[in-house]
Amino acid sequence: MILLFVGVPILMTVYFEFLQQQRLLFGLIWLLAAVAWFLLSRTPGWEAKQLLRGPVFGEWRLILGFWVVTAVTCTAFVVAINPAMYLNFVLERPTLWIFVMIAYPIASALPQEIIYRSLFFERYGQLFPSGMALIIANGALFGLGHLFYDSWITISMTAVGGAIMGWAYLRNRSVLL
Repeated sequence: MILLFVGVPILMTVYFEFLQQQRLLFGLIWLLAAVAWFLLSRTPGWEAKQLLRGPVFGEWRLILGFWVVTAVTCTAFVVAINPAMYLNFVLERPTLWIFVMIAYPIASALPQEIIYRSLFFERYGQLFPSGMALIIANGALFGLGHLFYDSWITISMTAVGGAIMGWAYLRNRSVLL
């Protein structure tokens, strides 16, 4: 667990320029998801069909609430830190923005959920004394997983978001949610 959730993010940070230059980042994320799948397949009681479970549409209030809080928070940060950048991506490169909105959940978010939610909770959850400790650890490690961005804002926001997504996973055991 320490190697995967602490060591790998540190190595990714050290070698980030190389990973970026060689366009290996998404491939590495999928490789880590494959390692997670392998470890999950050797976790007693875990079955691959568990990745598809969960009341996704039944949790529309949770999804909408998380989206609203995230949108407002991100907007506030951008406007406060660099107002000229607000909606810059959407307005200047709308086609690329649409592509990112479609491709990112598949190329990056899905493998991250397999690693940080399914693997973490199903394989390592019993290492923590309580659900709250598990959620806090998951959020902190998810933030650490974004260390390569070299931005306290990104790390902090992903840690909080990771804790919320960890809470949602613990509540429903749903990667899709």
